[in-house]
Amino acid sequence: MKEDLFPPDLPFRMAVPIEVRFRDMDAMGHVNNAVYFTYFEQARLHYIRQLAGLPPPLEPFGMIVAEALCQYRAPITMGMPIQVWIRVAEVRQRSFVFLYKIERCDSGHIMALGRSVQVAYDYAQGVPVPIPESWRERFLQFEAGTM
Repeated sequence: MKEDLFPPDLPFRMAVPIEVRFRDMDAMGHVNNAVYFTYFEQARLHYIRQLAGLPPPLEPFGMIVAEALCQYRAPITMGMPIQVWIRVAEVRQRSFVFLYKIERCDSGHIMALGRSVQVAYDYAQGVPVPIPESWRERFLQFEAGTM
């Protein structure tokens, strides 16, 4: 993963608090590496639900994750207060890119960085489809701070 995807001044407008659960832990006493992707998923669902819940209503569309990456910076342990920052960094014709930053709430220390590519998908037809214009506008407006 390129470091330049996450410059220090990259604005993230949404943070989702995460409670580290006992089941997230591995035998070494820290959060298992695969669980970081679950934390990204929680943030992704929160982001989509929040934007979908704003007026005007958005038509539903399906999406599939085409790519997911995680850069681990420091171990997360039980009871650690963390949050996942999330943003849409790029909107393409049929896909969009989320960036993630997991940080400690008490110190701001970055624990992990992530990236995922979502493809708009028509499950009935089984094919990728263009991002609906209403979603494109909503993503761009939210990230620009104009909504």
